[in-house]
Amino acid sequence: MTKPFHLGWFLNGTSVPAWNRPFSGSIGTQWQHAEIFADLARAMERACFDYVLIEDNTFVGDTYGDSMEVYLKYAFQAPRQDPMIVATLLAQATERLGIIATAGTFAYHPYMLARLAATLDQVSRGRMGVNFVTGTSDRALQNYGYPGMDEHDSRYDIAEDFVTATKALWDTWDGDAVVADHRSGYWADHTKVRRADHAGPYFSTRGPLNTGPMPQGRPVIAQAGGSPRGIAFAAKHADTIVAIQPTAEKMRDYRERVRGAAIDAGRKPDEIKVLFGIGPIVAGTEREAQERIEQRRAEMAANIEVELAKMAKSTDIDFAEVPLDEPLGELALNTNGTQQFAEFARRNADRTLREAVLGRGIGNGAMVAGTPESVADQLAEIMEMVGGDGFLICSDGVTRRFIAEICDGLVPELQRRGLTRDRYSFAQLRDNLLEF
Repeated sequence: MTKPFHLGWFLNGTSVPAWNRPFSGSIGTQWQHAEIFADLARAMERACFDYVLIEDNTFVGDTYGDSMEVYLKYAFQAPRQDPMIVATLLAQATERLGIIATAGTFAYHPYMLARLAATLDQVSRGRMGVNFVTGTSDRALQNYGYPGMDEHDSRYDIAEDFVTATKALWDTWDGDAVVADHRSGYWADHTKVRRADHAGPYFSTRGPLNTGPMPQGRPVIAQAGGSPRGIAFAAKHADTIVAIQPTAEKMRDYRERVRGAAIDAGRKPDEIKVLFGIGPIVAGTEREAQERIEQRRAEMAANIEVELAKMAKSTDIDFAEVPLDEPLGELALNTNGTQQFAEFARRNADRTLREAVLGRGIGNGAMVAGTPESVADQLAEIMEMVGGDGFLICSDGVTRRFIAEICDGLVPELQRRGLTRDRYSFAQLRDNLLEF
């Protein structure tokens, strides 16, 4: 029997790619106010999700065709509001849902990020997490005064120093440092507060943080390492890992690699919860689900430049310059960006770029579609094969209809089967992650 699994939601920042679709409402003009994202957080909390992860990047794409046109025409990953601010609004709208905000290790100094995250953990009463990313595009680094990204593995060397410094700052206050003793007149015991004194190859910071202790001790750490170096980094530091894999077999292989790396890092594998991205299509009937699949495939074929622009943004490869109908194996496509493309190219070496793009599916991760009952069957089967730990709902655009299909359609069916929680056992994010 499949054991219970965790649920998260991968929120594509606060971009509005669904602004021109049916049931998208007025988000195209009212995206600044974040009501739909607060509605999403409340619905997730009713459905007892573990967390929402607010994805981010800090640039407007222009790799495809050396132009911003496609990215802005289709609102692809732009606009983007600062995830730390959005996290504050979502924390205010909820009481138990975990809130994980993405932060680039190139965009902050460790002290600044440690202080932000500590504050959010305090005001959310222990529900904050940080998703550490190393960057995928030279464009982002150039916005912060760098000429571009370092080599892939070097970025993880920088991130290692960054996270080590951040954790050292979070550890500068003992949990019981604040005594608030009216008789003695002491608010905090200075012997339980210390300097970090971190001096690494890339960052240095004195400390201590001036925020005081955090409810969780440290905010939850999320990561999304896919390469061998990335997996080792995630297994060493992360409490939860987000991953995109196309099949249950690849999910199982990835999770086993993470767990092996955790053991190598001296950690217990069960302390790390790996959530796999899926983009489920949940419909009233199987026929409707299939019709929606075919509709999405037709839209992709008719607007293939959108798919190519997405790939260009994360790889720094201008696919407008790549022939659509020549086999990928004959093309020299090297990237310092997202390394998943290298595997994609290897798997499709004998296919053309057009064939490979249109054949890779219509969403993120494994393809699941059908009625709430049949999608629940599929998720249970996948998780039985993988062994854990859960799923991350992904969508290329948030609408209230999609929120309802997941939170009011699919999740109640999962809860009836005992596959996901129907109530929170704990008030803090890390405790809920470790519940099972």
